[in-house]
Amino acid sequence: MVAWSREDDIRHGYFHSVSAQYFRAGMDEDGTTLSWLQRSSFPSIASTFAPGVTGPSGFELDLGLLDAPWNVPNMRIETCDAKAHVRIGWLRSVCNVFHAFGACGFVDELAYAKGMDPKEHLLEMIGPARKIDPANDEAKYTNYGHDLAKHPVDTGRLSAVAEKVADMAGWGRELPEGHGLGIAVHRSFVSYVAAVAEVSVDEQGKLIVHELWIAIDAGTVVNPDRVHSQLEGAGIFGMSLALHGEITTENGGVVEGNFDTYPMIRMSEAPAEIHSHIMESDAPPGGVGEPGVPPVAPAIVNAYFAASGKRVRELPLRNAGLT
Repeated sequence: MVAWSREDDIRHGYFHSVSAQYFRAGMDEDGTTLSWLQRSSFPSIASTFAPGVTGPSGFELDLGLLDAPWNVPNMRIETCDAKAHVRIGWLRSVCNVFHAFGACGFVDELAYAKGMDPKEHLLEMIGPARKIDPANDEAKYTNYGHDLAKHPVDTGRLSAVAEKVADMAGWGRELPEGHGLGIAVHRSFVSYVAAVAEVSVDEQGKLIVHELWIAIDAGTVVNPDRVHSQLEGAGIFGMSLALHGEITTENGGVVEGNFDTYPMIRMSEAPAEIHSHIMESDAPPGGVGEPGVPPVAPAIVNAYFAASGKRVRELPLRNAGLT
């Protein structure tokens, strides 16, 4: 029998892909967003299994990139080559994590540039209820292995969870000095999730997450207790990624080896409460294990901007001295 220590396991495992994204948008004189450019570059999971892979594979682009829900008449989605330097593996929510972080952060930035309330702007960007088919002549859409007719990309359901979670959090209420609310939404694994975070910044400039609210439309739900526990776990998991999660290499080896160098959220950092809500739905069942994670990090970062006026565009937040 061979027993691996935690250090062995962390340093010789498979790692979530690093990602860089670039955004631009064009607006008319009334502040309506008319064009959207998003570039996403990250090493592919396929590089672990096949030589010569230097960029994202097709199914990875389906995870929060090609299925963008924004109601913008001119959309351009691009990818760039990125060579893998470590073995890429599957992390909870996979590419949805960084695609949701980039897109929801950018939508929040556009709201402030337009002088709009972030929640109202988010709903404006999602637009009217409609079904989206991300496939075209050049690209298919895998839709997490499900029939698009049975599990469509439904912007009405996305707007509904955004409205619900904002109502849960008391969006628009008067907040204590130095506090801020941030909102984010994402569709993944054919379910729809929205999150709101309330944060503050202490006298040392450290970020404190006071509460999280998460709403999910996962279609028909059989065991609600398990859904609530998954959403609560997603809140802590997403916070760990946002505040601390980073693997680095030096001299050909992974530096981090245990929780002293690869910290996770501890009780002292956890929110006082994580509130979760399951939307009533007669749609076919969707996923619940992974969809709760992607909107957590952008909700926290957007709340940090609301509280401090400072924008953070890179994770983890501890690299910016916020934890």
